[in-house]
Parts: sequence; structure tokens; C-alpha cells
Amino acid sequence: MIQLVESGGGSVEAGGSLRLSCTASGKTECIYDMSWYRQAPGKEREFVASIDLVRDTGDTTRYADAVKGRFTISHDAAKNTVYLQMNNLEPEDAAMYYCKVETLPCGTTLVPLTFWGQGTQVAVSS
Repeated sequence: MIQLVESGGGSVEAGGSLRLSCTASGKTECIYDMSWYRQAPGKEREFVASIDLVRDTGDTTRYADAVKGRFTISHDAAKNTVYLQMNNLEPEDAAMYYCKVETLPCGTTLVPLTFWGQGTQVAVSS
């Protein structure tokens, strides 16, 4: 079981920056991927960025085209925390941002699992 706590959301003007954090607790050694998704009112939840925690060569990060060059995902293993640095925010970035983790079969859990956080709100004014 994994618990996720997100923070860092807020309200900024267009062009501003925010850093979101998502801290995992529980069976964190089972996590192989951490990612951010977002959902704006009336829209479907969409992928923003992800980081592969198992792969040790090549690029371990992926980004949605809409955020490439503006957002950066990173991970602090000691803190079991994934960050999303969001720069040059646009009104279109306003949404509820959700952290998602995926685990490998681990210990007594024989199947991969997915866990979601509660979300943190980002508002961007033009």
C-alpha cells in the first residue's frame, strides 16, 4: 500500500512558476514509476510528466508536448518525493494536478498496482 501527499499548488499570474511535490509513504521500495497528471474542469485527466525510477540508462523522463521545455520532473529518493517544477505557466495549465505511482509486483503483492494522490490545485491568471 502506498500513500501519497501532494503540495505546492496555488494561484499565479501567467509567466509565473510553481513547484509541486508528491511524497510517497508505505511500500515505496515497490515503486517503479512516478508521474503527474492534470484535469481541468470539463476535461479528461491528461498525462503531464513521468519519471522511471528503475531504468538507470538513457532518458528516464517523459513529458506531454504541451509542457516540454517549461516543466521539469525530478525525484529525491531519500525523501521518496517527486517534484514538478512548472515555469512560464500559461492559463491553459490551470487544473487539478494529481500524482500517480505505479508499483511492480512486490513482496506479498503479486500484481502491479497504481495509486493516485488527492490532487493539488493550480490556478493561472492571464
